[in-house]
Amino acid sequence: MQKLGIFQQGARISGLVLSAIVLGACASSKEGVSLPSSTSYGSQTTSPETYNYLIGPGDSVQIFVWRNPEVSQGVTVRPDGKISTPLVEDLQASGKTPTQLARDLEKALETYIRQPIVTVIVAGGIGPYSEQIRVVGQAAKPQAIAYKQKMTLLDVMIVVGGLTQFADGNKTKVVRVVDDKQKEYEVRVNDLLNDGDITANVDMLPGDILIVPESWF
Repeated sequence: MQKLGIFQQGARISGLVLSAIVLGACASSKEGVSLPSSTSYGSQTTSPETYNYLIGPGDSVQIFVWRNPEVSQGVTVRPDGKISTPLVEDLQASGKTPTQLARDLEKALETYIRQPIVTVIVAGGIGPYSEQIRVVGQAAKPQAIAYKQKMTLLDVMIVVGGLTQFADGNKTKVVRVVDDKQKEYEVRVNDLLNDGDITANVDMLPGDILIVPESWF
């Protein structure tokens, strides 16, 4: 009887230890991996606060040259990333901010117009591929999304229509370039969408890839 009591007590202790391990693992999984607030991307340091839109192929841009309406027009950035206007041909536009493109146009137009003043407005576009957020896997509508300043994981999920019924949302990964190296971080999409856990909402950055895996059970 004494041996049986010792055995039962040992079993209870083992059960408590096992429960503690399971709970600890669950807590660790729920905490997830914190994403960096900023990342080195090429020669720039990008963060939600300092992000500036970059023009990409297929973008529609409106070019206004002050007091010169005959050379002011709307153009579409070609697949090679360049634009052509009545006085300027094959000017690189992709990868530049609208302000940078305006300054480049002013320099190019100086041959024909005295002290040109140019304004460039992006009428519509998705930006260069390097700046787009790509969502693949078990999202309701996998697609490439134009990054917008201070865009979060929740914003991305709204655009793609959430997850499919086969998705393992809490195993979703964000693939991000940090210091010129590709790194992966787990995010808790199920907790965010189904449980309303706002702590699972994280900042997205230009160039992020969101991979939503399929649940195995």
